[in-house]
Amino acid sequence: MGIQIIGTGKYLPDRVVTNDDLAQIVDTSDEWITTRTGIKTRRVETEKATWQMAACAAGEAVEDAGVAPAEIDLVICSTVTGDYLTPSTACLVAGELGLDSPFCLDVNSACAGFVAAVDLAQHYLAGGQYRYALVVSSEMLTKLTDFSDRGTCVLFGDGAGAVVLRAADGLYESFAGSDPSGGRHLFARGVAPASPFRQQPFDPLGDGWGPSAGHALHMNGREVYKFSTRVLPLCVKTVCERAGLPLEQLDWVFPHQANRRILETAAQNLGLPFERFYLNIDRYGNMSSACIPICLAEASREGLLKRGDKICLVGFGGGLVYAGCLLEW
Repeated sequence: MGIQIIGTGKYLPDRVVTNDDLAQIVDTSDEWITTRTGIKTRRVETEKATWQMAACAAGEAVEDAGVAPAEIDLVICSTVTGDYLTPSTACLVAGELGLDSPFCLDVNSACAGFVAAVDLAQHYLAGGQYRYALVVSSEMLTKLTDFSDRGTCVLFGDGAGAVVLRAADGLYESFAGSDPSGGRHLFARGVAPASPFRQQPFDPLGDGWGPSAGHALHMNGREVYKFSTRVLPLCVKTVCERAGLPLEQLDWVFPHQANRRILETAAQNLGLPFERFYLNIDRYGNMSSACIPICLAEASREGLLKRGDKICLVGFGGGLVYAGCLLEW
């Protein structure tokens, strides 16, 4: 059983931060950032919460799908920057949209979160329990960003994207995995225990990483780059092989927008024209799990996708995790 994307939506903050803007607060330059990452600008949210960004994108996707809100019976949200530990971001979105008692849950799979959420939705839809699934990814990475660290603060932006799915006949394959030993290469610390019975400092990853790290996002860029350039082609190849689809028949790849160099290397390793990789990293930077659904919404609005196109969604990031899926538009 396949799935069909019947609606897309996105939300991007109004505030645009350029490379030159960042050069005013940290030792960097437009040339340095552009040549190493491909990023020129990113969006920064200054008013809304993560769940409110999600609701904006989700509302647009539901309207685009032409589905009555009451018919949405499954909501899955991926985020690493939720505003509350409970209620879930999915519940907050469902409440804002006035949905009628849907099953709501959040997924935290870092930059692979949207693909993981889509795959989870496919299983629920294929089982016949649900009719329409709303999958939304919303990330406010700037609230985890250390703006004194020039190696990371230039990478991240805020945004939200969403799709509405239904079960359909057609192609569908997925593949996911992890390298959990690499968690320390990309992490942000959670809430420290506040129990009066606990004496030792909060050090979740050991080796002194936790106590001095604060809550900002920390990344070992070299290790993450090596991981990403390995698993991105692996995901694309595996889902195509499982589907019996030759790589050259793949119409589009919608990758996580981590770094232009990563995507160029992946295209070379796969032997695919780089033009088949949808990119908007130059305008928005890395928005974690929100990257791929925003790409889908833009490609749809630009008329680049036609029914029957074979597309691969692939995400990779903190955990270290990776996930890919192949479907027909």
